[in-house]
Amino acid sequence: MKAIYSGALWFDEDAEGYLHSYQYTQPQIDYFKEAFDFWYERCTASSAKTLEFTTTATKVSFDYKIIWIGSMDSIELSIDGMPVDIRYVKDLEKEGRISFELPEGSKDVVIYLPADATILLKNAEINGEYTPAKKGEKVLWLGDSITQGFGPLRSFHTYVSAANRQLNYDIVNQGIGGYVYDKNSLMDMGVHFDKLIVALGTNQHGDPTMDACEEYYERLFEIYGTDIPVLCITPLWRGDTQDDTKALQHYCEGIRQVCAKYKNITIVEGWKLVPHLPEYYLDNLHPNCIGTQLYADGLVEAIRRTGF
Repeated sequence: MKAIYSGALWFDEDAEGYLHSYQYTQPQIDYFKEAFDFWYERCTASSAKTLEFTTTATKVSFDYKIIWIGSMDSIELSIDGMPVDIRYVKDLEKEGRISFELPEGSKDVVIYLPADATILLKNAEINGEYTPAKKGEKVLWLGDSITQGFGPLRSFHTYVSAANRQLNYDIVNQGIGGYVYDKNSLMDMGVHFDKLIVALGTNQHGDPTMDACEEYYERLFEIYGTDIPVLCITPLWRGDTQDDTKALQHYCEGIRQVCAKYKNITIVEGWKLVPHLPEYYLDNLHPNCIGTQLYADGLVEAIRRTGF
């Protein structure tokens, strides 16, 4: 199963033989446990994790166990880029077996695991030959709940997954609900990344200084060096802060000023990626399915335009 599993840094097995994947190292997980329960609960969620392969098989199945639920999103089957089967977490037992029927012929298969729940797998079976998907550059994605995938309540439709269907990066998604520019979570993971994407700031836009942002990037470049390409996405519009919009815009400007100090950072204006209308958001903060698709499309266009 590990051969077709994308989005994990490392794995272990529980006492029942279920495979548990992790996008953070154990020292990072230990830090979250001490720092804040809200972060700790989410740091091992299945965010942007997928099973990806090409096959002529007509059935794939696996045992699962859900050990934490943040929101009731989904497990989804995609064939050649199109979702064809959705299993909502709210309709699943905490433990069971999932089987997907596949069409005849060769096809690219992606199974999207829940973005805001933690699912463990074992006993995967497929009734035919398969080849693991080929991925491109290895990219670390850093962010808050929007990057983790909360909002669309559909794992296929998180903006990271939607963007990566076009980019085909080999990603590790370290988005985590409620997160901020916190240098303490940045640790040397012993992994080479080709690029970094940072989408933070909305949860601390009321801060009077940019100290946390400055310290975050200083620490980031202590670990990865100042030659690694970094994409900074400034915060999106928030409809729940109408009385505080100027503070959010001021914080976005502060982020731009911090990033301008580094020649390896490309800035993308999040403010311009999702329309400033409640119809594009779940709760006036987290983009819904329509909002995340627009976010993803605009982001991919910016990445290609800037050559990041």
